[in-house]
Amino acid sequence: MARKRVAILISGRGSNMIALIEAAADPAFPAEIVLVVSNRPDAPGLGRATEHGIATAVIDHKRFESREAFERTLDGALQAAQIELVCLAGFMRVLTPWFLSRWPRRVINIHPALLPAFPGLDTHARALAAGAKEHGATVHFVVPEVDAGPIIAQGSVPVEAGDTEATLAARVLTIEHRIYPQALRAVAEGRAKA
Repeated sequence: MARKRVAILISGRGSNMIALIEAAADPAFPAEIVLVVSNRPDAPGLGRATEHGIATAVIDHKRFESREAFERTLDGALQAAQIELVCLAGFMRVLTPWFLSRWPRRVINIHPALLPAFPGLDTHARALAAGAKEHGATVHFVVPEVDAGPIIAQGSVPVEAGDTEATLAARVLTIEHRIYPQALRAVAEGRAKA
């Protein structure tokens, strides 16, 4: 079976991107990472992708007069690369219904919380403030409502006495790096459906 062509969208260092790239380095993995796109020219993840021999593109959202113009350019770049699946890995832009309608059930995201708990930002601080006993990460299909799409995979860690945002975030990141490749495999093999 042909491997699915995947693009990863990043805005920063790309640690989840690296987890996906390393998983896809195995020829038996059902997806191949063929493109990394950043909306920020200075994203450290761009250099890391290049080191792994993966094509990169910068589509700086600040250079566009509207979100639609930015997304049309992004869509064009993905289509030109014959992308089949899109993984968001620290991509700090909310995608519009127009874009998602062009990529139905083909965009996945990783979120640092056990959805439906703590959608949005500052998840670790909010989990600590709420006295959560368990915290973790979720991979989900992206829909127009933020962090509300069908769940593909989750992983959890206990919240320990004395945890800070930083210590909790570090443990959750380890889970993210484990479950994102598993989720991409499930989607690429057609076992996870939105």
